[in-house]
Amino acid sequence: MHDRGELLAVAEQLARAAADIIRERPADLHAQSKSTPTDAVTIVDKAAERVIIDGLSSLRPDDRIVAEESGDTNSRGEVTWYVDPLDGTVNYLYGLPPYSVSIAAVIAEQPVAGVVLDVSRGELFCATARGGATCNGEPIRCGTQVDPALSLVATGFAYDAEVRTWQAEVIRGVLPRVRDIRRAGSAAVDLCNVACGRADAFFEAGMYPWDWMAGSLIAREAGARVDGIGGRPPGRHVTIAANPGLFEALELALVDAGAGDRTFTS
Repeated sequence: MHDRGELLAVAEQLARAAADIIRERPADLHAQSKSTPTDAVTIVDKAAERVIIDGLSSLRPDDRIVAEESGDTNSRGEVTWYVDPLDGTVNYLYGLPPYSVSIAAVIAEQPVAGVVLDVSRGELFCATARGGATCNGEPIRCGTQVDPALSLVATGFAYDAEVRTWQAEVIRGVLPRVRDIRRAGSAAVDLCNVACGRADAFFEAGMYPWDWMAGSLIAREAGARVDGIGGRPPGRHVTIAANPGLFEALELALVDAGAGDRTFTS
């Protein structure tokens, strides 16, 4: 058995170390493109990730690490760490909040400890499975709004132009049925905003595990339901987070808007 408190402490220690690098912000970020011309990576992403990977390799040498920039260590350890060293890189490029560090410890495909450190706001969100969720050490709970027409809903977009076009069509169908839509630029922070009631719900398609593993645990431990459409688990397809009384209404709005029509294979 792995001590979840110990795993959380490791995640918090390394998230803070990565945040120190992010705050330094060199004059030249040496931004490069990844999957598309608009999908950016900087030397800060890489440096922050290196600190986390080196720390995990030292503190947890038998564990597997899956990191956004460096890929998969392919270790056979029982614990897998999902690492996003700088979620919101484009925001960071422009000096626009939020941007965050997201680290989750996962066992049997389920997150058991997670940290999202919103570097831009100095807010540390933490959770362990069945241990509750906190922000800067204070317990947090999701909101209670159950009427979709009065709900503020967060979302995000992919970098692929064709996928973004489809996402825009989904938004066009959902927007008339909710209070408003917010696009902050960090899925990890969006999920934490649901956890602490700053947003009533969140949905996004095309995410990778490092985008949502930590944030989904924090949202769940704060009382939210986090699932895909039709009872599927969170994943590359549409992932929804909302309080349980709102979830099904938002899911229906997304289905009606065609959100379940697309399959992501990689």
